[in-house]
Amino acid sequence: MKIRLGYVAISNALGKKVTSSSNVTYKTYSKITSEEKKIEKLKSITHSNFEGLEKILRYNIENDIHFYRLTSALIPLTTHPDVPNWGYRKLFKKDFEYIGKLIKKNNMRVDTHPDQFNVINSANDEVVKNTIKNLSRQVEWFEDMDYPIGKMVIHVGGATGGKESALSRFVDNFKTFPHDIQTRLIIENDDKIYTAHETLTLCKQLDIPMVLDVHHHNCNNEGENIYDMLGEIFGTWNKQQLPPKIHFSSPRDGELDRKHADYIDASSFIDFIENSRIVNTDFYVMLECKEKDIALFKLVDDIKKLRPEYTWIDKTTLEI
Repeated sequence: MKIRLGYVAISNALGKKVTSSSNVTYKTYSKITSEEKKIEKLKSITHSNFEGLEKILRYNIENDIHFYRLTSALIPLTTHPDVPNWGYRKLFKKDFEYIGKLIKKNNMRVDTHPDQFNVINSANDEVVKNTIKNLSRQVEWFEDMDYPIGKMVIHVGGATGGKESALSRFVDNFKTFPHDIQTRLIIENDDKIYTAHETLTLCKQLDIPMVLDVHHHNCNNEGENIYDMLGEIFGTWNKQQLPPKIHFSSPRDGELDRKHADYIDASSFIDFIENSRIVNTDFYVMLECKEKDIALFKLVDDIKKLRPEYTWIDKTTLEI
């Protein structure tokens, strides 16, 4: 069973000056007097973000980090309703292609996690329309990178009208979404509303992959044993080119604190992967913690101390 570790968006080891998430507020953008200067501002930030992304990806390659979450802020104000389409796809066509080639050449797995205001099961038609628009932008990024296996992680959403009604609305709305969005979506259980069991049932109904968030399950469940469901959860990935992925984090204060800690508790992580032996399936782990890649390598060091018998294929890939 092979397990690969990844991190989210920002490399803390590289420092704050290297980022692919620079942005500009709409308030600042709207104060720029000429349309030409507005476009120049957006172009300048986007260029900087691509430079930062290349540095991060090269750092990942050098350090055997095969799994990475792209920021949703790569292109500034791209989904703002009052910012016109300024043609960034054409202007940065070669940049997208270059990033895609870098990812594919080095067998890296990347995905995105669109912001929480994207709600597929919203009872507000305008929110659903905006969600389609926003998700389409990230689909375009993957297309421009020529990266067909890129996925977008999203939560089930709210519970307006009750969970049963909201789940039914998710199914109905999802079926109206463009096919290229449908095939890239993967659904994650959350820490307040939809349990892993409810999310699994939805994913099986729609035949789409489920992302298990272990900490969310610990915070939000109805007494289910996650290991009794793990085989089915991983089974939702059977038609995919890549193995299943999960999210793992540690609570900041107390066992059920929803906020993420700076680092990962190695004992809890080892407990999870040991119990996962029952399914004997390779999987990827997105570590969601404040210290990002620094936390990833601290976890590796901690595991090596606690389980010296484990085999490490490279700096971030464990085999047990």
